[in-house]
Amino acid sequence: MSGSDTTSPDHRELWARVRARLKTAVGEDVFTSWFARLELEEIVDDLVHLSAPTRFLCSWVQSNYADRIVEAFRNDIVEAARLQVTMRVNGQARPRLAPVVEVAPEAPASQQATPAPSAAPMAPRLVRDSAKGGDALNGSTIDPRMTFDNFVAGSANEMAFGVAKQIASAAINNAVTFNPVYIHSTVGLGKSHLLNGIAHAVSQADPSKNIVYLTADHFMYHFITAVQRQSALGFKEWLRRVDLLLIDDMQFLQGKSATEFGHTLGALLTGAKQVVVAGDAPPRDLEMLDERVRSRLSGGLVVPISTFDHDLRRDIVQRRADQAATRFGLHFPTPVVDYIARSVISHGRDLDGAVNRLVAAYQLTGELVTVPLAEKTLADLIRTRDAKRVRIEDILKIVSRHYKVPRNELLSARRSRDVVRPRQIAMYLAKALTSRSLPEIGRRFGGRDHTTVLHSVRKVEQMIKDDLELGQEIELLKRMLEE
Repeated sequence: MSGSDTTSPDHRELWARVRARLKTAVGEDVFTSWFARLELEEIVDDLVHLSAPTRFLCSWVQSNYADRIVEAFRNDIVEAARLQVTMRVNGQARPRLAPVVEVAPEAPASQQATPAPSAAPMAPRLVRDSAKGGDALNGSTIDPRMTFDNFVAGSANEMAFGVAKQIASAAINNAVTFNPVYIHSTVGLGKSHLLNGIAHAVSQADPSKNIVYLTADHFMYHFITAVQRQSALGFKEWLRRVDLLLIDDMQFLQGKSATEFGHTLGALLTGAKQVVVAGDAPPRDLEMLDERVRSRLSGGLVVPISTFDHDLRRDIVQRRADQAATRFGLHFPTPVVDYIARSVISHGRDLDGAVNRLVAAYQLTGELVTVPLAEKTLADLIRTRDAKRVRIEDILKIVSRHYKVPRNELLSARRSRDVVRPRQIAMYLAKALTSRSLPEIGRRFGGRDHTTVLHSVRKVEQMIKDDLELGQEIELLKRMLEE
Protein backbone atom coordinates (compact mmCIF):
# COMPACT_ATOMS: atom_id res chain seq x y z
CA MET A 1 0.00 0.00 0.00
CA SER A 2 1.53 3.32 -1.01
CA GLY A 3 1.03 6.70 0.63
CA SER A 4 -2.63 7.77 0.81
CA ASP A 5 -4.07 11.19 -0.02
CA THR A 6 -4.95 12.84 3.31
CA THR A 7 -7.49 15.11 1.64
CA SER A 8 -9.51 12.40 -0.10
CA PRO A 9 -13.03 11.48 1.05
CA ASP A 10 -11.94 7.84 1.46
CA HIS A 11 -9.15 8.91 3.79
CA ARG A 12 -11.45 11.05 5.93
CA GLU A 13 -14.08 8.33 6.08
CA LEU A 14 -11.46 5.76 7.11
CA TRP A 15 -10.23 7.98 9.95
CA ALA A 16 -13.82 8.66 11.06
CA ARG A 17 -14.49 4.90 11.25
CA VAL A 18 -11.29 4.28 13.21
CA ARG A 19 -12.09 7.10 15.64
CA ALA A 20 -15.56 5.64 16.20
CA ARG A 21 -14.07 2.20 16.96
CA LEU A 22 -11.57 3.71 19.39
CA LYS A 23 -14.26 5.69 21.19
CA THR A 24 -16.34 2.54 21.59
CA ALA A 25 -13.33 0.57 22.82
CA VAL A 26 -11.92 3.03 25.37
CA GLY A 27 -14.96 5.10 26.36
CA GLU A 28 -15.81 8.78 25.97
CA ASP A 29 -13.52 10.15 28.70
CA VAL A 30 -10.35 8.32 27.66
CA PHE A 31 -11.07 9.08 24.00
CA THR A 32 -11.45 12.80 24.72
CA SER A 33 -8.25 12.89 26.77
CA TRP A 34 -5.92 11.00 24.42
CA PHE A 35 -7.45 10.47 20.96
CA ALA A 36 -9.63 13.47 20.10
CA ARG A 37 -6.69 15.64 18.98
CA LEU A 38 -4.99 12.98 16.86
CA GLU A 39 -5.01 13.37 13.07
CA LEU A 40 -4.34 10.77 10.39
CA GLU A 41 -1.48 12.00 8.20
CA GLU A 42 -0.80 9.10 5.83
CA ILE A 43 -0.63 5.34 5.44
CA VAL A 44 2.48 4.00 3.74
CA ASP A 45 2.82 0.27 3.18
CA ASP A 46 2.12 -1.24 6.63
CA LEU A 47 2.80 1.99 8.55
CA VAL A 48 0.03 4.20 9.97
CA HIS A 49 1.25 7.77 10.55
CA LEU A 50 -0.72 9.93 13.01
CA SER A 51 0.06 13.37 14.40
CA ALA A 52 -0.64 15.07 17.75
CA PRO A 53 -0.31 18.69 18.90
CA THR A 54 2.10 18.05 21.81
CA ARG A 55 5.22 15.96 22.37
CA PHE A 56 3.71 14.55 25.56
CA LEU A 57 0.61 13.31 23.73
CA CYS A 58 2.76 11.70 21.00
CA SER A 59 4.79 9.81 23.58
CA TRP A 60 1.78 8.71 25.63
CA VAL A 61 -0.27 7.43 22.68
CA GLN A 62 2.77 5.73 21.08
CA SER A 63 3.68 3.99 24.34
CA ASN A 64 0.23 2.98 25.56
CA TYR A 65 -2.18 2.66 22.64
CA ALA A 66 -0.15 1.63 19.56
CA ASP A 67 -1.55 -1.89 19.41
CA ARG A 68 -5.14 -0.77 19.98
CA ILE A 69 -4.94 1.88 17.24
CA VAL A 70 -3.35 -0.48 14.74
CA GLU A 71 -6.01 -3.08 15.51
CA ALA A 72 -8.71 -0.47 14.83
CA PHE A 73 -7.16 0.17 11.41
CA ARG A 74 -6.96 -3.55 10.58
CA ASN A 75 -10.74 -3.68 10.21
CA ASP A 76 -10.23 -1.73 6.96
CA ILE A 77 -6.55 -2.25 6.13
CA VAL A 78 -5.46 -5.77 6.95
CA GLU A 79 -1.75 -5.11 6.30
CA ALA A 80 -1.53 -2.34 8.96
CA ALA A 81 1.15 -3.43 11.44
CA ARG A 82 3.04 -0.36 12.69
CA LEU A 83 2.20 3.02 14.19
CA GLN A 84 4.15 6.27 14.26
CA VAL A 85 2.89 9.39 16.06
CA THR A 86 4.71 12.67 15.35
CA MET A 87 4.12 16.18 16.63
CA ARG A 88 2.29 18.84 14.61
CA VAL A 89 4.03 22.22 14.43
CA ASN A 90 1.99 25.10 13.00
CA GLY A 91 -0.56 22.59 11.74
CA GLN A 92 2.06 20.47 9.94
CA ALA A 93 3.20 17.04 11.10
CA ARG A 94 6.88 16.37 11.52
CA PRO A 95 8.44 13.64 9.33
CA ARG A 96 8.44 10.05 10.52
CA LEU A 97 11.79 9.98 12.31
CA ALA A 98 11.26 8.27 15.67
CA PRO A 99 11.28 4.49 16.06
CA VAL A 100 7.96 2.91 15.23
CA VAL A 101 6.08 0.38 17.31
CA GLU A 102 5.47 -2.82 15.42
CA VAL A 103 2.36 -4.74 16.40
CA ALA A 104 2.38 -8.43 15.64
CA PRO A 105 -0.87 -10.03 14.39
CA GLU A 106 -2.98 -11.27 17.28
CA ALA A 107 -2.27 -14.87 18.22
CA PRO A 108 -5.03 -17.39 18.86
CA ALA A 109 -6.27 -17.37 22.44
CA SER A 110 -4.55 -20.67 23.19
CA GLN A 111 -1.16 -19.20 22.20
CA GLN A 112 -1.43 -15.84 23.96
CA ALA A 113 0.89 -15.27 26.87
CA THR A 114 -0.46 -14.60 30.32
CA PRO A 115 -0.53 -10.84 30.95
CA ALA A 116 2.20 -9.48 33.19
CA PRO A 117 1.12 -8.31 36.65
CA SER A 118 0.03 -4.69 36.79
CA ALA A 119 2.81 -2.31 37.75
CA ALA A 120 2.41 0.44 40.33
CA PRO A 121 1.59 3.90 38.98
CA MET A 122 4.42 6.30 38.29
CA ALA A 123 4.64 8.86 41.10
CA PRO A 124 4.52 12.53 40.21
CA ARG A 125 7.81 14.35 40.50
CA LEU A 126 8.60 15.65 43.97
CA VAL A 127 10.44 18.94 44.01
CA ARG A 128 13.12 17.50 46.26
CA ASP A 129 13.74 14.74 43.69
CA SER A 130 13.90 17.11 40.73
CA ALA A 131 16.53 19.19 42.47
CA LYS A 132 18.71 16.08 42.79
CA GLY A 133 18.11 14.87 39.27
CA GLY A 134 15.70 12.14 40.33
CA ASP A 135 13.27 10.57 37.91
CA ALA A 136 10.15 10.24 40.02
CA LEU A 137 8.12 11.54 37.08
CA ASN A 138 8.82 11.95 33.39
CA GLY A 139 6.61 14.99 33.34
CA SER A 140 6.02 18.26 35.16
CA THR A 141 9.50 19.43 36.01
CA ILE A 142 10.24 22.58 37.98
CA ASP A 143 11.86 25.38 35.95
CA PRO A 144 15.03 26.50 37.79
CA ARG A 145 14.64 30.02 36.37
CA MET A 146 11.17 30.55 37.86
CA THR A 147 12.04 31.65 41.39
CA PHE A 148 10.70 34.50 43.49
CA ASP A 149 13.99 36.33 42.97
CA ASN A 150 13.41 36.39 39.21
CA PHE A 151 9.78 37.49 39.46
CA VAL A 152 9.12 41.15 38.61
CA ALA A 153 6.19 42.56 40.57
CA GLY A 154 3.99 45.53 39.73
CA SER A 155 0.43 46.74 40.13
CA ALA A 156 -0.95 43.96 37.90
CA ASN A 157 0.52 41.05 39.87
CA GLU A 158 1.64 42.32 43.29
CA MET A 159 -1.30 40.72 45.13
CA ALA A 160 -0.65 37.33 43.52
CA PHE A 161 3.07 37.66 44.29
CA GLY A 162 2.39 38.53 47.92
CA VAL A 163 -0.02 35.62 48.33
CA ALA A 164 2.50 33.20 46.77
CA LYS A 165 5.23 34.27 49.19
CA GLN A 166 2.85 34.01 52.13
CA ILE A 167 1.86 30.46 51.08
CA ALA A 168 5.51 29.44 50.84
CA SER A 169 6.34 30.97 54.23
CA ALA A 170 3.39 29.23 55.90
CA ALA A 171 4.23 25.87 54.31
CA ILE A 172 7.82 26.12 55.53
CA ASN A 173 6.44 26.64 59.05
CA ASN A 174 3.95 23.73 58.77
CA ALA A 175 0.97 26.06 58.55
CA VAL A 176 -1.77 26.64 55.99
CA THR A 177 -2.96 30.13 55.10
CA PHE A 178 -5.57 30.65 52.41
CA ASN A 179 -6.83 27.33 51.11
CA PRO A 180 -7.36 26.58 48.32
CA VAL A 181 -5.71 29.38 46.35
CA TYR A 182 -6.71 29.87 42.72
CA ILE A 183 -4.60 32.18 40.49
CA HIS A 184 -5.98 33.08 37.08
CA SER A 185 -4.99 35.21 34.11
CA THR A 186 -4.59 35.05 30.37
CA VAL A 187 -1.50 33.39 28.92
CA GLY A 188 2.00 34.60 29.72
CA LEU A 189 1.36 36.74 32.81
CA GLY A 190 3.25 34.68 35.39
CA LYS A 191 0.92 32.02 36.87
CA SER A 192 3.36 29.17 36.26
CA HIS A 193 6.24 31.31 37.52
CA LEU A 194 4.48 31.79 40.86
CA LEU A 195 3.68 28.09 41.26
CA ASN A 196 7.27 27.19 40.46
CA GLY A 197 8.47 29.91 42.85
CA ILE A 198 6.40 28.46 45.71
CA ALA A 199 7.81 25.00 45.02
CA HIS A 200 11.41 26.28 44.92
CA ALA A 201 11.10 28.29 48.13
CA VAL A 202 9.53 25.50 50.18
CA SER A 203 11.78 22.77 48.80
CA GLN A 204 14.97 24.72 49.47
CA ALA A 205 13.90 25.61 53.02
CA ASP A 206 12.72 22.09 53.90
CA PRO A 207 13.75 19.26 51.54
CA SER A 208 11.66 16.79 53.55
CA LYS A 209 8.39 18.39 52.43
CA ASN A 210 6.27 16.26 50.12
CA ILE A 211 5.62 18.79 47.33
CA VAL A 212 3.90 17.87 44.07
CA TYR A 213 3.77 20.15 41.02
CA LEU A 214 1.68 18.85 38.12
CA THR A 215 0.22 20.33 34.98
CA ALA A 216 -3.39 19.28 34.39
CA ASP A 217 -2.50 16.97 31.50
CA HIS A 218 -0.01 15.12 33.71
CA PHE A 219 -2.61 14.80 36.45
CA MET A 220 -4.81 13.10 33.82
CA TYR A 221 -1.85 10.99 32.69
CA HIS A 222 -1.20 9.60 36.15
CA PHE A 223 -4.84 9.09 37.03
CA ILE A 224 -5.60 7.18 33.82
CA THR A 225 -2.37 5.17 34.17
CA ALA A 226 -3.40 4.20 37.69
CA VAL A 227 -6.87 3.15 36.50
CA GLN A 228 -5.40 1.06 33.67
CA ARG A 229 -2.97 -0.63 36.06
CA GLN A 230 -5.72 -1.21 38.62
CA SER A 231 -3.88 0.86 41.21
CA ALA A 232 -6.18 3.90 41.37
CA LEU A 233 -6.70 3.59 45.13
CA GLY A 234 -2.97 3.66 45.74
CA PHE A 235 -2.61 6.71 43.51
CA LYS A 236 -5.38 8.54 45.39
CA GLU A 237 -3.90 7.72 48.77
CA TRP A 238 -0.46 8.81 47.59
CA LEU A 239 -1.81 12.19 46.43
CA ARG A 240 -3.64 12.73 49.69
CA ARG A 241 -0.39 12.37 51.65
CA VAL A 242 1.21 15.42 50.01
CA ASP A 243 1.99 18.55 52.02
CA LEU A 244 1.65 20.97 49.11
CA LEU A 245 -0.16 20.28 45.81
CA LEU A 246 0.36 22.68 42.88
CA ILE A 247 -1.82 22.15 39.78
CA ASP A 248 -1.12 24.26 36.66
CA ASP A 249 -3.17 24.81 33.47
CA MET A 250 -6.39 23.78 35.19
CA GLN A 251 -8.44 24.60 32.07
CA PHE A 252 -7.09 21.46 30.35
CA LEU A 253 -8.46 19.02 32.93
CA GLN A 254 -11.13 16.78 31.36
CA GLY A 255 -13.31 13.75 31.90
CA LYS A 256 -13.05 11.51 34.95
CA SER A 257 -9.74 13.14 35.85
CA ALA A 258 -11.65 16.35 36.61
CA THR A 259 -13.94 14.38 38.94
CA GLU A 260 -10.95 12.76 40.61
CA PHE A 261 -9.36 16.17 41.10
CA GLY A 262 -12.52 17.20 42.94
CA HIS A 263 -12.22 14.20 45.29
CA THR A 264 -8.52 14.91 45.85
CA LEU A 265 -9.19 18.59 46.52
CA GLY A 266 -11.86 17.77 49.08
CA ALA A 267 -9.64 15.24 50.86
CA LEU A 268 -6.66 17.61 51.02
CA LEU A 269 -8.73 20.52 52.28
CA THR A 270 -10.34 18.32 54.93
CA GLY A 271 -6.87 17.31 56.04
CA ALA A 272 -5.71 20.97 56.03
CA LYS A 273 -3.17 20.42 53.25
CA GLN A 274 -2.25 23.40 51.06
CA VAL A 275 -3.57 23.39 47.47
CA VAL A 276 -2.65 26.03 44.86
CA VAL A 277 -4.25 25.95 41.40
CA ALA A 278 -3.66 28.11 38.31
CA GLY A 279 -5.85 28.49 35.23
CA ASP A 280 -6.73 30.88 32.44
CA ALA A 281 -10.27 31.68 33.68
CA PRO A 282 -12.09 32.26 36.99
CA PRO A 283 -13.44 29.11 38.73
CA ARG A 284 -17.02 29.82 37.58
CA ASP A 285 -15.89 29.45 33.93
CA LEU A 286 -14.22 26.04 34.39
CA GLU A 287 -17.12 24.13 32.85
CA MET A 288 -15.34 20.78 32.85
CA LEU A 289 -15.53 20.79 36.67
CA ASP A 290 -18.78 20.08 38.47
CA GLU A 291 -20.48 22.84 40.43
CA ARG A 292 -19.29 21.52 43.77
CA VAL A 293 -15.60 21.70 42.81
CA ARG A 294 -16.01 25.15 41.27
CA SER A 295 -17.66 26.25 44.52
CA ARG A 296 -14.74 24.88 46.57
CA LEU A 297 -12.25 26.80 44.44
CA SER A 298 -14.34 29.98 44.55
CA GLY A 299 -14.67 29.63 48.32
CA GLY A 300 -10.92 29.84 48.78
CA LEU A 301 -8.78 32.80 47.75
CA VAL A 302 -9.21 33.69 44.07
CA VAL A 303 -6.40 35.94 42.83
CA PRO A 304 -6.46 37.48 39.34
CA ILE A 305 -3.43 38.79 37.48
CA SER A 306 -4.37 41.64 35.16
CA THR A 307 -2.75 42.83 31.94
CA PHE A 308 0.63 44.48 32.48
CA ASP A 309 0.77 48.27 32.40
CA HIS A 310 3.65 50.21 30.84
CA ASP A 311 5.60 50.57 34.10
CA LEU A 312 5.57 46.83 34.80
CA ARG A 313 6.51 46.01 31.21
CA ARG A 314 9.44 48.39 31.47
CA ASP A 315 10.58 46.89 34.78
CA ILE A 316 10.49 43.40 33.25
CA VAL A 317 12.49 44.47 30.20
CA GLN A 318 15.02 46.29 32.38
CA ARG A 319 15.45 43.22 34.62
CA ARG A 320 16.02 40.97 31.60
CA ALA A 321 18.39 43.53 30.06
CA ASP A 322 20.40 43.67 33.30
CA GLN A 323 20.65 39.87 33.27
CA ALA A 324 21.88 40.00 29.65
CA ALA A 325 24.51 42.53 30.68
CA THR A 326 25.73 40.23 33.45
CA ARG A 327 25.77 37.07 31.31
CA PHE A 328 26.90 38.41 27.94
CA GLY A 329 28.34 41.86 28.63
CA LEU A 330 25.65 43.31 26.35
CA HIS A 331 24.36 46.83 27.03
CA PHE A 332 20.72 47.72 26.34
CA PRO A 333 20.46 51.51 25.94
CA THR A 334 17.56 53.19 27.72
CA PRO A 335 15.79 54.10 24.43
CA VAL A 336 15.76 50.42 23.46
CA VAL A 337 14.30 49.38 26.83
CA ASP A 338 11.65 52.09 26.45
CA TYR A 339 10.88 51.03 22.88
CA ILE A 340 10.33 47.37 23.84
CA ALA A 341 8.14 48.28 26.84
CA ARG A 342 6.05 50.63 24.72
CA SER A 343 5.73 48.39 21.67
CA VAL A 344 5.53 44.76 22.88
CA ILE A 345 2.23 44.77 24.75
CA SER A 346 0.94 41.19 24.43
CA HIS A 347 2.32 39.46 27.56
CA GLY A 348 5.38 38.79 29.68
CA ARG A 349 6.73 35.91 27.64
CA ASP A 350 6.93 38.14 24.58
CA LEU A 351 8.92 40.67 26.62
CA ASP A 352 11.38 37.93 27.57
CA GLY A 353 11.42 36.78 23.95
CA ALA A 354 12.14 40.31 22.71
CA VAL A 355 15.25 40.59 24.89
CA ASN A 356 16.38 37.09 23.89
CA ARG A 357 16.03 37.93 20.18
CA LEU A 358 18.18 41.02 20.53
CA VAL A 359 20.81 39.05 22.44
CA ALA A 360 20.81 36.44 19.65
CA ALA A 361 21.04 39.15 16.96
CA TYR A 362 24.04 40.65 18.72
CA GLN A 363 25.76 37.28 19.07
CA LEU A 364 25.16 36.34 15.43
CA THR A 365 25.98 39.66 13.78
CA GLY A 366 27.95 41.66 16.34
CA GLU A 367 25.59 44.58 15.67
CA LEU A 368 25.04 46.87 18.68
CA VAL A 369 21.58 46.91 20.20
CA THR A 370 19.78 49.98 18.90
CA VAL A 371 16.19 51.04 18.28
CA PRO A 372 16.49 50.36 14.49
CA LEU A 373 17.77 46.85 15.25
CA ALA A 374 14.86 46.33 17.67
CA GLU A 375 12.37 47.55 15.04
CA LYS A 376 13.73 45.06 12.52
CA THR A 377 14.15 42.12 14.90
CA LEU A 378 10.85 42.47 16.78
CA ALA A 379 8.55 43.38 13.88
CA ASP A 380 6.22 40.40 14.28
CA LEU A 381 5.87 40.91 18.05
CA ILE A 382 5.08 44.57 17.58
CA ARG A 383 2.38 43.87 15.01
CA THR A 384 0.26 42.60 17.89
CA ARG A 385 -0.36 46.27 18.73
CA ASP A 386 -2.39 46.77 15.58
CA ALA A 387 -5.07 44.20 16.35
CA LYS A 388 -5.67 41.70 19.10
CA ARG A 389 -5.13 38.12 17.96
CA VAL A 390 -8.39 36.34 18.64
CA ARG A 391 -8.13 32.67 19.57
CA ILE A 392 -10.76 30.02 18.98
CA GLU A 393 -10.64 29.33 22.71
CA ASP A 394 -11.63 32.97 23.33
CA ILE A 395 -14.56 32.58 20.93
CA LEU A 396 -15.77 29.40 22.64
CA LYS A 397 -15.59 31.11 26.03
CA ILE A 398 -17.48 34.26 24.94
CA VAL A 399 -20.16 32.37 22.99
CA SER A 400 -20.61 29.84 25.81
CA ARG A 401 -21.08 32.62 28.35
CA HIS A 402 -23.34 34.76 26.12
CA TYR A 403 -25.73 31.96 25.15
CA LYS A 404 -25.41 30.04 28.44
CA VAL A 405 -24.36 26.88 26.62
CA PRO A 406 -21.52 24.86 28.23
CA ARG A 407 -18.33 24.82 26.18
CA ASN A 408 -18.37 21.02 25.94
CA GLU A 409 -21.85 21.20 24.39
CA LEU A 410 -20.53 23.47 21.63
CA LEU A 411 -18.00 20.75 20.80
CA SER A 412 -20.45 17.87 21.15
CA ALA A 413 -22.62 16.11 18.55
CA ARG A 414 -25.88 17.47 20.01
CA ARG A 415 -28.29 18.83 17.38
CA SER A 416 -30.86 20.66 19.50
CA ARG A 417 -31.58 24.22 18.37
CA ASP A 418 -30.33 25.80 21.61
CA VAL A 419 -26.89 24.29 20.90
CA VAL A 420 -26.75 24.32 17.08
CA ARG A 421 -27.22 28.07 16.61
CA PRO A 422 -24.54 29.14 19.16
CA ARG A 423 -22.19 26.53 17.65
CA GLN A 424 -22.76 27.92 14.14
CA ILE A 425 -22.20 31.47 15.36
CA ALA A 426 -18.96 30.39 17.06
CA MET A 427 -17.74 28.79 13.80
CA TYR A 428 -18.69 31.94 11.89
CA LEU A 429 -16.71 34.10 14.34
CA ALA A 430 -13.73 31.73 14.10
CA LYS A 431 -13.70 32.14 10.31
CA ALA A 432 -14.23 35.92 10.50
CA LEU A 433 -11.78 36.77 13.29
CA THR A 434 -8.98 34.21 13.05
CA SER A 435 -6.59 33.10 10.34
CA ARG A 436 -7.50 29.43 10.85
CA SER A 437 -8.50 27.39 7.83
CA LEU A 438 -11.87 25.64 7.61
CA PRO A 439 -10.34 22.20 8.37
CA GLU A 440 -8.50 23.65 11.37
CA ILE A 441 -11.70 25.22 12.69
CA GLY A 442 -13.53 21.93 12.19
CA ARG A 443 -10.89 20.07 14.21
CA ARG A 444 -11.21 22.57 17.06
CA PHE A 445 -14.99 22.13 17.08
CA GLY A 446 -15.04 18.48 18.02
CA GLY A 447 -13.37 17.06 14.91
CA ARG A 448 -15.96 18.25 12.40
CA ASP A 449 -15.46 18.23 8.64
CA HIS A 450 -14.59 21.50 6.88
CA THR A 451 -17.85 21.29 4.92
CA THR A 452 -19.77 21.52 8.20
CA VAL A 453 -17.86 24.70 9.07
CA LEU A 454 -18.54 26.17 5.62
CA HIS A 455 -22.25 25.40 5.94
CA SER A 456 -22.33 27.10 9.36
CA VAL A 457 -20.56 30.21 8.06
CA ARG A 458 -22.93 30.56 5.13
CA LYS A 459 -25.94 29.89 7.36
CA VAL A 460 -24.97 32.66 9.78
CA GLU A 461 -24.21 35.08 6.93
CA GLN A 462 -27.74 34.51 5.65
CA MET A 463 -29.25 34.87 9.13
CA ILE A 464 -27.46 38.21 9.57
CA LYS A 465 -29.01 39.46 6.33
CA ASP A 466 -32.48 38.30 7.39
CA ASP A 467 -32.37 39.27 11.07
CA LEU A 468 -31.11 42.76 11.95
CA GLU A 469 -31.23 42.05 15.68
CA LEU A 470 -29.07 38.95 15.30
CA GLY A 471 -26.61 40.96 13.19
CA GLN A 472 -26.27 43.50 15.99
CA GLU A 473 -25.82 40.70 18.52
CA ILE A 474 -22.97 39.18 16.51
CA GLU A 475 -21.32 42.59 16.12
CA LEU A 476 -21.44 42.90 19.91
CA LEU A 477 -19.72 39.52 20.24
CA LYS A 478 -17.03 40.67 17.79
CA ARG A 479 -16.36 43.82 19.81
CA MET A 480 -16.16 41.78 23.01
CA LEU A 481 -13.58 39.50 21.39
CA GLU A 482 -11.52 42.34 19.90
CA GLU A 483 -11.36 44.48 23.04
